[in-house]
Amino acid sequence: MKVLQRVGIVTLLAVWLSLMGGCSDAGTGPVEVHWDRDTCERCRMVLSDRKHSAQVRFTAENKRSRVRLFDDIGCAVIWLEDKPWKDAPGTEIWVTDHRDGHWIDARAAYYVKGQVTPMEYGLGAQPDKTENALDFNAAKTHIFEVEKRFNVHGAHLEAQAQERNTQ
Repeated sequence: MKVLQRVGIVTLLAVWLSLMGGCSDAGTGPVEVHWDRDTCERCRMVLSDRKHSAQVRFTAENKRSRVRLFDDIGCAVIWLEDKPWKDAPGTEIWVTDHRDGHWIDARAAYYVKGQVTPMEYGLGAQPDKTENALDFNAAKTHIFEVEKRFNVHGAHLEAQAQERNTQ
């Protein structure tokens, strides 16, 4: 009877450890997205476009790595811009391949214009270079140009501030 109890305890412990191992975060790479439930860290839209989403994995203040999800590479780039750890070696940016939805390294990806994306930055990521494809730095420049040109809300607030200063 004691042998059966020990076997039961060992089995229960093994099952528990395997379940806990499945729940742990490896500390690198993209995480599983709960499509149509998770929301974008920047704009709070639900992530539903499986071919234009992004993730940023970072370690801030010497803590465990954390992941933030984004519905568009534009939201990820703009959100990351003012973070002190944006260029740290451990900061990873992942984006879905616009053709098949697989996660790829955003800094190594190439971006094609003319895509219909959730926040209208219009960039689709892919791992291979094609004619007229942008590298990551050129994609960032494109994103900030689009943001400057079309961020009506921000422009509206800026105009209000200038109006108050002149009164």
